[in-house]
Amino acid sequence: MTVQTARRNLMGCLAGAALALSLPLAGTAQAQDTMKLASATINDVQHEWQKEFQKEMEARVGDALTVEIYPASQLGAIPRMAEGVLLGTIEAFTTPTAFVTNVDPRFQAFDMPGLFSDADEVSAVIHDPEFRDYLETLFLDKGLRIVGAIYNSPVLMLSREPVTTLDGFDGLKVRTFASPLQMQPMSAIGANPTPLALSEVIPQLQSGGIDGMLAGMPILTAFKFYDTAVNVTDINMSQIVSVTVVNETWFQSQSDDVKTAILEAGRAAEETVFPWGVANVERANGAWLENGGAIHMLPADEKAELQETFARVGNEIIDSQPDVAEVRDRIAARLKEVRGE
Repeated sequence: MTVQTARRNLMGCLAGAALALSLPLAGTAQAQDTMKLASATINDVQHEWQKEFQKEMEARVGDALTVEIYPASQLGAIPRMAEGVLLGTIEAFTTPTAFVTNVDPRFQAFDMPGLFSDADEVSAVIHDPEFRDYLETLFLDKGLRIVGAIYNSPVLMLSREPVTTLDGFDGLKVRTFASPLQMQPMSAIGANPTPLALSEVIPQLQSGGIDGMLAGMPILTAFKFYDTAVNVTDINMSQIVSVTVVNETWFQSQSDDVKTAILEAGRAAEETVFPWGVANVERANGAWLENGGAIHMLPADEKAELQETFARVGNEIIDSQPDVAEVRDRIAARLKEVRGE
């Protein structure tokens, strides 16, 4: 054997050994057996869904997939968590649809003012088998799959001073999401919409920089806003719907058994937590009153006018976006069936 031949043989052996060592490592990297489940909130219906999902997954697949829950923005601010699930650094993210409209504007359809009248109507749509199948795959073109659809709460208005008539909205600086579906309806009733991060709201309320904010009651009680402003007006602007989105590439990397379990567990958890979520809104209302807060209602005729204005403005916004309008129309068609129209 020549020196050259011996060298070639040695190099071949080393290459083979390197390949043999690398294969198990590559397999380990691809077969992720942990699902990080993130959210910005804690001890609310989103967190409850995550806990139920975790139980359902354990019952279905045991330790084939470990579900780890990270509530209260432990994995970053909302934009970072949304980015994380898109990139696949976070497997799943539970959030109100309003916070992922920048990912896909079609999420706006669920936030349209006046679309849902109450929690039962939300449930009748998002838990309808045909609509739920449609929703699950609606955002696959963005690399996201819906594995949880969750009723959250109605949108109310917190204010420093009581607002009991339509005239009371005139000139108020109200914190809103940076979304036309919140900003333009509030402008239409005379308020000045002011997008702010949630962390800035209490200092601005205390200093008089803003007069109020739009939010669900569970958020207001969880963050003890009653220590800063005690008035809430029941404007029922919209019903907040939360979703859990998973990274589709990661989802497809799982075994068929795990994929089936994820889909079944998500739907089982959302059905289980619906009554919990409804009761949680009632508990939050009670906690608000117990801590010195007040809940105001507009006169019936003014509330009807308010709802009409909200719906008109919302439809005008969505009508200009055909992709969003298509989702809204699908929801509206299901609601007509529910209402017997």
